[in-house]
Amino acid sequence: MFPRSPRLHFLAHDRARPAVAAPRDTVRLNETPEGVDLGLRPAGPTVRALALTIDGGIRLLVYLALTPLAAFAGLGAGMILITSFLLEWCYPVVFEVWTGATPGKRTLGLMVVHDDGTPVGLPASLIRNLLRVIDFLPLFYGVGLVCTLADRDFRRLGDLAAGTLVIHAEDRMARPAALAAHRDTPPRPPPAGLSLTAAQAILAFDERAARLSAARRIELAEILLARFPPAADGQTWPSGPAAVALVAGYASWLTKGR
Repeated sequence: MFPRSPRLHFLAHDRARPAVAAPRDTVRLNETPEGVDLGLRPAGPTVRALALTIDGGIRLLVYLALTPLAAFAGLGAGMILITSFLLEWCYPVVFEVWTGATPGKRTLGLMVVHDDGTPVGLPASLIRNLLRVIDFLPLFYGVGLVCTLADRDFRRLGDLAAGTLVIHAEDRMARPAALAAHRDTPPRPPPAGLSLTAAQAILAFDERAARLSAARRIELAEILLARFPPAADGQTWPSGPAAVALVAGYASWLTKGR
């Protein structure tokens, strides 16, 4: 049995091949106390802006519904002020702590979590939403946009202060099924004369595959196969999903010691 490697050194330090495209996934790996890497895919500024627009539309509808109260000078104005406070400050906090996301974020498959992947709590949600005042400056979340573009995990100031992330929840929930399907790959004997370094890279790929996007799995599998000698029958190595299946088969063979 070959020892496992925590990183794809065989791929990352490949100097002989031409430069490849930048990584196609933005998975953030967090190691749990049990030693399991939890993959989180941070949401970028575009999808977060769309979620913010949806939440803004919901607030606007509530404000329009309250418009008739303006006819009642004292009581009406008081109710409008109270509702405005609840919408601006309590609306995001209540939904984030209760369901993990505001209606806008939930519509787009996003959720707010602590940066270790655990559900967001009340203190963190309060901090990230109180700092929206600064993120909004000078206009239309200008500071927040600059921060998300500068940070690799697309965190605004509120997220940095609260230790939170906005992630793609659907991608995270689908990962266990992808992992199970990957583990069911029939074993295939690897090429003759496989080096220890190559075997470690195959096993490292197998450990990470279910936590990566489909495009990233294909990219890494093709890079890995390109380092092997040409096939004995002169055929080229497969590409696309077939390359992923082939490498997974090699990993299954190595893991089971066949």
